[in-house]
Amino acid sequence: MDDPRLVIVTGMSGAGRSVTANVLEDNDFFVVDNLPLRLIPNVVDEVGLLEGGRRKVAIAVDTRGEITLADLRAATDDLMERGIRSTILFLDANDRTLARRFEETRRVHPVRPGDLAEKIAIERRSLEEIRGAADIIIDTTDLNVHELRERVQAAFDYMGPRRMRVDVVSFGFKKGLPRVADLLFDVRFLPNPHWLPALRPQTGLDQEVRDYVLGQADAGTFIDRAWEMLEFLVPRYFAEGKAYLTIAVGCTGGQHRSVAIAEEIGARLDGLDVDAAVRHRDLPEPE
Repeated sequence: MDDPRLVIVTGMSGAGRSVTANVLEDNDFFVVDNLPLRLIPNVVDEVGLLEGGRRKVAIAVDTRGEITLADLRAATDDLMERGIRSTILFLDANDRTLARRFEETRRVHPVRPGDLAEKIAIERRSLEEIRGAADIIIDTTDLNVHELRERVQAAFDYMGPRRMRVDVVSFGFKKGLPRVADLLFDVRFLPNPHWLPALRPQTGLDQEVRDYVLGQADAGTFIDRAWEMLEFLVPRYFAEGKAYLTIAVGCTGGQHRSVAIAEEIGARLDGLDVDAAVRHRDLPEPE
């Protein structure tokens, strides 16, 4: 039987915690919402997490519980001593998106007092350390409900026989850095297909562009050296309990070089014992 697991769901108010809790519940998690951290042992005992009862439990906590990094560390350390591996999932979104969601739903923000912008800023500061300690960060800024559901399901496919989830994300620097990235590679040193009229309208998913990018001598050297580092790092991250790793690959516009390199890295990850997926942030959606 797989080891008992517990997921602690937290993050910014309005970032999708309720949707995430529903997704986990639909996937056979026993979910408890807005539970003080000190009561986690009670839930563990009540559901029989160590006695062959429920094997997947999720607990959602937020700023109303006045969580601190110290309290969170104490809770996860206590769980580990009891033989329960925990995963901290942090949900985030940019301030503009959070404000829009509260205005659209007319919900009251849990932080008081202050106007909405001040409340969001206060909450972000209070959760900054916890965000840094999270095992998984999902940025919901550009996600609809269905996309968030898919992202949560993908993040916890490993619950069962343990496997690390590795996402490779291509992006364009001119559109900003990804909000979530554990490792970041800049491939703007490679010749840019954008300046070749025949390749400009294509993307790194097209064979002509892939052949051009990967045909550069420096591209092969870069991929080999990056792969050596990943072969070293990924198993060690996993051994330390990290369940979800995001590798970002960037070029100028996120259309050509980063896409081709991300695809190549993703293909090589199939050689490791991980669940790998490749996503291209700045490519247009297929029609």
